[in-house]
Amino acid sequence: MKKIVSMNPATGKINEDFEYYSDERINRTLTKARTTFLEWKDLDISERAHYLKKAAAQLRKDKDELGRIITIEMGKPIKESVPEVEKCAWALEYYAENAENFLAPKAVETDALDSGVSFEPRGVILSIMPWNFPFWQALRFGAPALVGGNTVVLKHASSVPMCALAIEKVFADAGLPEGVFQTLLIDGSTASELIGRDEIAAVTFTGSLNAGRKVAEAAGRNMKKAVLELGGSDPFIVLDDANVEMAAKAGVNSRFQNGGQSCIAAKRFIVTETIADEFLRIFIESARQLKVGNPMDPQTDVGPLVNAQQVDIIDAQVKDAVDKGADLLLEGGRLDRPGAFYAPVILGNVNEDMRVLREETFGPVAPIIIVRDEEEAIRVAGNSDFGLGASLWTEDREHAIEIEKRIESGMLSVNSMVASDPRLPFGGVKKSGIGRELYKYGLYEFMNIKSIKVY
Repeated sequence: MKKIVSMNPATGKINEDFEYYSDERINRTLTKARTTFLEWKDLDISERAHYLKKAAAQLRKDKDELGRIITIEMGKPIKESVPEVEKCAWALEYYAENAENFLAPKAVETDALDSGVSFEPRGVILSIMPWNFPFWQALRFGAPALVGGNTVVLKHASSVPMCALAIEKVFADAGLPEGVFQTLLIDGSTASELIGRDEIAAVTFTGSLNAGRKVAEAAGRNMKKAVLELGGSDPFIVLDDANVEMAAKAGVNSRFQNGGQSCIAAKRFIVTETIADEFLRIFIESARQLKVGNPMDPQTDVGPLVNAQQVDIIDAQVKDAVDKGADLLLEGGRLDRPGAFYAPVILGNVNEDMRVLREETFGPVAPIIIVRDEEEAIRVAGNSDFGLGASLWTEDREHAIEIEKRIESGMLSVNSMVASDPRLPFGGVKKSGIGRELYKYGLYEFMNIKSIKVY
């Protein structure tokens, strides 16, 4: 039988392998999810919130071991893996503490004696998630979905089966009812087929644009609600009056954190020519100091990419840029050692014919675009099919709010790198996706928003 293999990208060795779930097991899982939903949705919101707090406590209790699993399975440095688990606990607690307020019926004045809006769960939600933040991606959706009364079936990326099963175990160990959160070890084509199943009420997907199109097509054919987060090519805009040192150092963190494998990482650095030399000097020197190596070492800044295929993809993008005239400001590249390691690369003299600007660069590569002024910076920032996040650096905060209206993105951070936060909605425009996660809007995506009028 075909197996799903967990590979340590730092060593190239197999962690463990698992058999794909049989049709019989898939059927049992979906039936259990639907049966449990009928009970879970009828619990008082405070009871569901209590369960989420127990799951948060379990995450914190097990964070070191769970962080280790993340690191050995997808290569994230351990100093980032453990905080990822802690952030998941925060999200669970946030929704536990705010669910009653978010889900309280809202009175609306109409011509009826009594009218308003109520929020009711949709049912079993199929969650198709990527590998780059294996716990956070699953739980930033899972926390609001569960507290709202839905049940969840997770189809995780094939490279992180240990993480997928570990998430399921967290909820079981925390004492949540069996069937509230389950994992399916299946391939992508099987997951797409599940969208049409009667047991599935809606689907959420985070991943590539091409895979997202297939999920959207399946959801559309079956008239199922879908939320899609499809990546980004986030601009990092540094204007004349920016704190250049702060911007450059934050830019290094934004670009190279998690090996550059983040949807909201800075992907295109757009710097005005007045401060370009200073920015480049600090940016290059800061990137040069990053330690690339064993992700289990707490001192490591950049671990391996998720697999050798990802190294091939990012290396081809860099070679395309160099062949078309880009300058290697920091050479980096493949390392002659076991594992899927790729040292940070910084590119200058880039143009829009190069793949590093036309495509999402999911790895430690930073293209620098030098522009004349603010007007050109805004124009260049908008010249992308994506619109997830954007980072803007200027000391004139009032002017930043004016510029904000001209930047096409789902999120904008002024004088900070873009980061997800349970207290704010997460999502994009253009080809970066449809719908929102986090805050109350992420909760409402998978609720039936019902209008009620009483005469």
